[in-house]
Amino acid sequence: MSAATNTAQQNPITRTIATDMEAVNGVIRQRLQSDVALVNQIAEYIIGAGGKRIRPVLVLLLANAYGYKGAGHHELAAVVEFIHTATLLHDDVVDESSMRRGRQTANAMFGNAASVLVGDYLYSRAFEMMTSLDNMRVMEILSRATTVIAEGEVLQLLNMHDPDVTQESYLTVIRSKTAKLFEAAAQLGALVAGANDAQIDAAGEYGRSLGTAFQLIDDVLDYAGDASEIGKNVGDDLREGKPTLPLIYVMENGSPEQRELIRSCIEQGDETHFDAVLSAVTTSGALDYTRREAEAAARRAAGAIADLPESEYKQSLLQLCSFAVDRNH
Repeated sequence: MSAATNTAQQNPITRTIATDMEAVNGVIRQRLQSDVALVNQIAEYIIGAGGKRIRPVLVLLLANAYGYKGAGHHELAAVVEFIHTATLLHDDVVDESSMRRGRQTANAMFGNAASVLVGDYLYSRAFEMMTSLDNMRVMEILSRATTVIAEGEVLQLLNMHDPDVTQESYLTVIRSKTAKLFEAAAQLGALVAGANDAQIDAAGEYGRSLGTAFQLIDDVLDYAGDASEIGKNVGDDLREGKPTLPLIYVMENGSPEQRELIRSCIEQGDETHFDAVLSAVTTSGALDYTRREAEAAARRAAGAIADLPESEYKQSLLQLCSFAVDRNH
């Protein structure tokens, strides 16, 4: 039994798709092969870092929930993971991140230029795989998703060091940058299984709301998490001048002193006052507010699949909603 299968079987959410996950890992490793050694080295480094693989899991769970019996969902799950991995490579360069999933980022290990180019390779490979499936609807969903994700990245860049970003503007970034690929993954799982348009739309709403919940909890963990558990440096968002929801809440609801502190730290990307910022987001209720917003998004996700036939796969999808808001990493 492979390590990937063993891990999936130990996880109550993915136990039902352990064999599928092993197949997806096989597709990933097969499709990663390149004649360029550095491409193989960096891609293997990133894929080998693990992670939750939530997006491929969504493809597999939705496909199985709608009774799919083929193998096309394995290819689609790998495509989604390649797109996600490409965005991580590019994100870490833009954010100047040095740590992800508990170890050095690829740009810290291999340099920015190599990371960007291998990210481009993964995007290209994903689209190559996509066209081989010869399904125009698949290509429409994924090409639209990559466009929206890129727009979200640019919007986030424009928001950096801007203390006047509104909640609405920030949630637009989340829906574009993070939730869109969750949405696409869920839609693809339903699509490959032959679901109708209404069911595909419901799957998309599930993925979109689940992705929003995940990102909002990430925002909480950046101030209330443990670096050894979340796999990145606590306070990274502050250092990067990112006005995430906890900070936006303080800017809108905190005391004058708290608002001035947050404004200055966002403008300067000042992490030296992290303890004071942590006190502000805690005492102002910002973390509790962000968690409540995440819980509301998770409830929307669960509600979106209320009409899905009962099965062990549906139960796993509902468990994901709980995991999204209860996790500590």
